[in-house]
Amino acid sequence: MAHLLIVEDDDLLRDGLTDLFRQAGHTVDHCADGLSAQTFLSDHVVDAVLLDLGLPKLDGMALLQWLRQRFESLPVMILTARDGVDDRVEGLMAGADDYLTKPFNNAELSARMQALLRRARLPAFQSSVLDDQDTKQALEIDPNLPRMRIHGQATDLTQREWELLRLLHQRLNQVVSRDDVAVAWQSESAEPTASNALEVYIHRLRRKLTGSGLNIRNVRGLGYMLEPV
Repeated sequence: MAHLLIVEDDDLLRDGLTDLFRQAGHTVDHCADGLSAQTFLSDHVVDAVLLDLGLPKLDGMALLQWLRQRFESLPVMILTARDGVDDRVEGLMAGADDYLTKPFNNAELSARMQALLRRARLPAFQSSVLDDQDTKQALEIDPNLPRMRIHGQATDLTQREWELLRLLHQRLNQVVSRDDVAVAWQSESAEPTASNALEVYIHRLRRKLTGSGLNIRNVRGLGYMLEPV
């Protein structure tokens, strides 16, 4: 079983979630605000985080960004009342592995968490440290324009290539599912999407990443992963 951290400021919901996962056999700790969660995660190792966004002291999105800077492969599921497409896109692009809106079904939440933990235990999901500093810095993605640089040499990207690469890069060494990409592509891009579009863009990006020390790998039945060659 896993060690979970629940970050939720609603007392009743936090207690209910704690009981739900403890009954499933997990070890559960909980925090009522973002700063407490930050302190807890600095001192303890957990297997996954269930995160509300509307937190006092430190907003859930800020906590997620802090998490991704320090624990890039730690599974994080957002559980929030923010149900807009833009909110889901922002959460997933910031590094969440799953996003579930309130109100929710307990069985679905439990199943999603089990799937998240199961994927995280696969060898493909284990965090790897890039020891080669040149490999770390070889790829730069322009934050504002559809363009990337490999060892300083610029390459133009289409809007969708850029959105896809940013998503993969933000979740380096983690699997990005087709659903994750579909949500990301609901952003401001105006390009049409054909049924086989994702495979086409993956193929194009693989070619454009030549020399970067990174490659996009198919993870059968799950999605795609950007990882060091």
